[in-house]
Amino acid sequence: MHELRFATQSPLIKMSVALIVLISSGLLALPNTAAELAQAGDKLQLEETLVTAVLLASHADQQSITVFTREAIRARGGQHLEDLLSAAPNVNASSGASRSRFVQIRGIGERSQFIEPVNASVALLMDGIDLTGLAGAATLWDVSQVEILRGPQGTLMGANALAGLINFSTTAADDRQGLSLSAGIENYGGYHMGVAAGTSVSASTSLRLAVKHYASDGFIDNVWLNRDDTNHREELSVRLSGAWTREQHRVDAAYYYIDIDNGYDGFSLDNSRDTLSDQPGRDALQTHAGRLLWQREADITATVQASVASTDTVYSYDEDWAYVGIAPGWEYSSFDQYQRDRDMQSIEARLEGNNAIGSWVTGVYWRREAESLARQYTYLNSPFTSEFDIDTAAIFGQVDIALSDRLSGYMGGRIEERRSDYADNASVSDHFSDTLWSGRAGIEWRPADEHLLHVGVSRGVRGGGVNANLLASVEANALDDIPAWGRFYRFDAEALTSVELGWHWRSADNRLNSQLTLFAMTRDEQQVKQSLTIPRTDGSTAFIEYTDNAASGHNRGMEWQADWLPTPTLKLGATLGLLRADYQRYVTAAGEDLSGRAQPQAPNTMGSLTFAWIPTSSLTAGLEFTYMDDFFFSDRHDTRAVKRELVNGHIDWRQGNWRLSLWGRNLLNDDYTVRGFGSFGNDPRKEYVVEPYYQFGEPRVFGLTLTYDS
Repeated sequence: MHELRFATQSPLIKMSVALIVLISSGLLALPNTAAELAQAGDKLQLEETLVTAVLLASHADQQSITVFTREAIRARGGQHLEDLLSAAPNVNASSGASRSRFVQIRGIGERSQFIEPVNASVALLMDGIDLTGLAGAATLWDVSQVEILRGPQGTLMGANALAGLINFSTTAADDRQGLSLSAGIENYGGYHMGVAAGTSVSASTSLRLAVKHYASDGFIDNVWLNRDDTNHREELSVRLSGAWTREQHRVDAAYYYIDIDNGYDGFSLDNSRDTLSDQPGRDALQTHAGRLLWQREADITATVQASVASTDTVYSYDEDWAYVGIAPGWEYSSFDQYQRDRDMQSIEARLEGNNAIGSWVTGVYWRREAESLARQYTYLNSPFTSEFDIDTAAIFGQVDIALSDRLSGYMGGRIEERRSDYADNASVSDHFSDTLWSGRAGIEWRPADEHLLHVGVSRGVRGGGVNANLLASVEANALDDIPAWGRFYRFDAEALTSVELGWHWRSADNRLNSQLTLFAMTRDEQQVKQSLTIPRTDGSTAFIEYTDNAASGHNRGMEWQADWLPTPTLKLGATLGLLRADYQRYVTAAGEDLSGRAQPQAPNTMGSLTFAWIPTSSLTAGLEFTYMDDFFFSDRHDTRAVKRELVNGHIDWRQGNWRLSLWGRNLLNDDYTVRGFGSFGNDPRKEYVVEPYYQFGEPRVFGLTLTYDS
């Protein structure tokens, strides 16, 4: 029996807890005169947001969801998804690249990718296009809303959404007409220029073009090469979209081009932002994507979307993090590069309607993914190549039944067949298939118009796979004397069962909104990333990653979000995430017993407080405090990320269609870490003694942005 304990020593967390108590007890008095309410309507209001990443709009009330609106993105000076995540409770990210490419929700999610294909736990959608595993492409220009759905989303997305889903909605072609311009500068040599224009071609047809270029030298200084741009960012986003509507019909079409050409030079032997690499790496991505959606609204609404995406990526790094000559007689020099090409095609068709007892939705889905890899590595005699194809077919649906005026129930499910083919030039090949099912069921109760209570059970899944890298490395690294490696040839599918209890409350005057969720999740055949470290004769270390199945794991906790308008000119917000995630029974291949140990990337406590003040119609000021507890980086070592307390802020001045924004992130210049290693030594000056190494998150970043919206 494990006691549920959470760290609440941070002043930020104590303030959040106090705010929960005060709001719940009614001790915070809300001004309610007619004049004040009228003023509040003119200056501040709580936005009604429509969550799009659900089968039906009503399904958003059954889940724990964080929504970032266009204004929230602007307030943070957001260029990329990683600029938003710290404000979402129980959501974390791992870097090891130029951006935080891997997201964890409630302690579940991948932390890196090298040879093996990603077996995703957190799905990523952009206007319904599946970009799962490609979070480097998650730029934010002309994005109207970002939604983070916590907990299994198997009914909606199947095996790629065991932990949750992140959904991007860009501005529809017929949603905003006119011209939008944005130009800005920031420290570390950063600048951006963006344009978005929408127009009506006819009464039924609209077009929109959005283009943005962002660049920065990055915050790493390579003292060996005497350069400050080896971790630079060069990011281009282009989207051309159109919408056609007539009577009951609507057609949306869009083309997306995302070109990321970033440097990667993130690790220092001295654990600082001063590196010594003589061969800085690269973190590049080029995506061409498109979608075509048709919808017919009638008694039974029909929707069909076809999507395609072709992505080429390059990920490389200086493995020794140093230069030739740093320690003669001890040093080694190596460079590692991974080139991936991924093609995806998908079609989804849905029918939805209402009847006397409730609403329903059903659909079919097909997706094909083809991924090829070419790895060039100093210690390989020739490039390693592999091909991995996955075909997925699924049927899904949900029905919501009104049991009374105040009580309703829902039940949904998804069955999918996944067929996978893997082959590489190390003579490893395999064909396997999984039949997976996921689902959700629950009850909603509205005891009053302001309150909604829901309790639900959901099941998520993640497919199994092949440990190709391990198999190909057994003979090459003399591992044949280690017994029982055969059992790691395959790893099994994982299943997760989640129970949630939620309470949503919106005050009658729409000035206070609170969402509270309690959850408990059990993971069966939990997939965990492990690795072997094999010393070479030159002092370097070979890393062989593989996926194993832990017997079980438990993830449970709480998420709370609230917005409050105490005065006509002041808006307060708070979030709090509590999480306890640990292994119940797990012994690694090396015989280490991790039972009871905390899972990686799973901080016990997260939270934020936000303050927005609008003293006049032309001036806005905002301040945000975020907190994250420390956490393990990995299962295979005890290196931990330090806790972080970040302060962000912005001041906006508006005049007509123009807005000038001064913004800053991490204003107190807190040093925090986004990736860490602790199972090897890499410094030849210390004769490769084992020690921890860290990649640091962004320091104080601030900038000035000028925007125009007609």
